Amino acid sequence: MTESRPRPLEEPEPTGEPRVDGLRRLIAIVDRLRDPDGCPWDLEQTLESIAPHHVEEAHELLEAIEAGDDPHTVEEAGDLLMGIVLLARVAEQQGRWNLADVAAGVCEKLVRRHPHVFGEQRVDSSRAAFDNWERIKRAERAEGPGDASAVAGVPASLPALHRAHRLAGKAISAGFRWSDDGGALAKLREEVEELAAEIPARDPARLEAELGDVLLAGAFLGSYFGVDPERATRKALRRFEARFRAMEQDLGGDLGERSVDELTAAWRRVKERLAPEE
Repeated sequence: MTESRPRPLEEPEPTGEPRVDGLRRLIAIVDRLRDPDGCPWDLEQTLESIAPHHVEEAHELLEAIEAGDDPHTVEEAGDLLMGIVLLARVAEQQGRWNLADVAAGVCEKLVRRHPHVFGEQRVDSSRAAFDNWERIKRAERAEGPGDASAVAGVPASLPALHRAHRLAGKAISAGFRWSDDGGALAKLREEVEELAAEIPARDPARLEAELGDVLLAGAFLGSYFGVDPERATRKALRRFEARFRAMEQDLGGDLGERSVDELTAAWRRVKERLAPEE
């Protein structure tokens, strides 16, 4: 491998549009990193080696957004954007596709799936816009050689609750829905009862199946309320961790010798003391 050596960046001429200028500078930097005398690490990267980093960067961006930390959000969004530009540059150098292909493809898709914005169709709500998007997507799949199911296109590698939320949205949009959220809530209660009925037998496989159905029914219920179960669970985990740590501190860190009544009372005190989102 050619030894890298410092060379000043050739700054693109400004266009006067900050968004365009920012992207042009990022592209120039990534191109330079992938030059033969660029960064040894960047030169070693392949599509396969870069891909896993996007998952990590996406989660870091999500954490920053949920924390309300704008500077950190900007930083993490930049990392994710840089990863896309680097991915496209690697593919371009392999003669496969490039950043222009990526931009052109998503632009065409956005225009095609927003006839209520770029065409003559009209919608009266965000729900209608989403349903319209899903109908167009299903029609596109039906015309192609791929999976034409209404629930196709949700990666199996997504976190389970996130995937459940996406599948629920697609199924509901396709017409597989209760008339109101009461039906979805009743379904959750039904699944809880089925789980309770399996507890005495202590069959691990049955308990796993029924608990899975409870979690899935909960995720589907969230779709009727506009609640993302993945996000709701993350927030619940943050609340639990904060309360548990506070309880440990209140009890001097020794929980093993405490009775259930003592732990329950301590938990209730902490829950009353801490704000809901802590």
